[in-house]
Amino acid sequence: MANHNPISRIGDLADSISETHKLGKEKLIFLNTSDILHGKILHRTYSAVKDWPGQAKKSICKGDILFSEIRPANGRWAYVEENADDFVVSTKLMVIRTRQDKLVPKFFYQFLTSSKTTQWLQHLAESRSGTFPQITFDEVASLELPLPSLATQHAIASVLGSLDDKIELNRRMNETLEALAQTLFKSWFVDVTQSALPKDWREVPLPEAIEVNPPRPLRKGQVAPYLDMANMPTRSARALEVIDREFGSGMRFKNGDTLVARITPCLENGKSCFVDFLNRDQTAWGSTEYIVLRPKSPLPPEFAYFLARTDEFRAFMIANMTGTSGRQRVPAECLSNFKIAVPAAELAEKFGHFACAVFAHMKAHDDESRTLAALRDALLPKLLSGELRLPPAANLAEAAA
Repeated sequence: MANHNPISRIGDLADSISETHKLGKEKLIFLNTSDILHGKILHRTYSAVKDWPGQAKKSICKGDILFSEIRPANGRWAYVEENADDFVVSTKLMVIRTRQDKLVPKFFYQFLTSSKTTQWLQHLAESRSGTFPQITFDEVASLELPLPSLATQHAIASVLGSLDDKIELNRRMNETLEALAQTLFKSWFVDVTQSALPKDWREVPLPEAIEVNPPRPLRKGQVAPYLDMANMPTRSARALEVIDREFGSGMRFKNGDTLVARITPCLENGKSCFVDFLNRDQTAWGSTEYIVLRPKSPLPPEFAYFLARTDEFRAFMIANMTGTSGRQRVPAECLSNFKIAVPAAELAEKFGHFACAVFAHMKAHDDESRTLAALRDALLPKLLSGELRLPPAANLAEAAA
């Protein structure tokens, strides 16, 4: 079916906003690139303005789109759903504001964050020289799209938004499941050790109970799954963005391992994950700035991940960082000085069964979300071209969600 929608250039429909926030309060909410992910603002924590970095400048408002200038395909974007007078964002984030008499903000957000658009922007970023693939608003402004009427834009945004809502629900369910498992871990294995150890428990240096950087087979030049530091989660167990890349040098790992970032500021930001995204017996690799942990029997594999998320472990790691300012890292050898309590085998096994079930549910939610995201990305170009009409598309989205 022919497309009768006029082709429009984004630069004629939206602007890059760089208004400096008028800081009239001692505490406000600062958002950096790490504070937004796949459409959502991850936290709304007030902090002292006097302690902020120099890039904390931009003001935002409801309906704005926040989009990272660095690695545009890494999911660091968000749609501002609320009044945002108390928000200040980093200069590393584009603040894009549509001209709403021409372009519906949520409709444009769906277009901008589709896989086709973000992959193209990533291609443009990587075509430049430099350490970090980066774009400017000029690349966004040069994009073109078939522009339907405002009423149709609203309708398309609603249809695709229903899929996003289900994806967000899955994310919240995973967050709840992980918090439940972390609470149980703390109750069973951290709080209980504040007094005398229970019978059949023993306190040992961490390497006696958990392997640190165990050897993994991977030949140089071999293509294997690669997890970039930028895609390491900060508040979740599961890494969702993995690519294939020839092995050069880096830490190697397999399913059941836990990865912990050892370099500043990744460690302080909480970059850790549990590896469960590989095929059986497959070896993957990533940054040399990972520490790989693998529990020994009777501890279950998940034990290391939940240990790495505890305040006690994080504080120990941060306190043992060495090196020059801005490039500090934790030497793996220092973990010999961290003591852990190894529980009786029966209790360790019991927690392992529970944690395994939690991660299985989380993985199922993430797999479903990938399917929904793929459907959303497939529907958008068909709706823009007129190949698919809104009622059938709405039915598809409703059935999937």
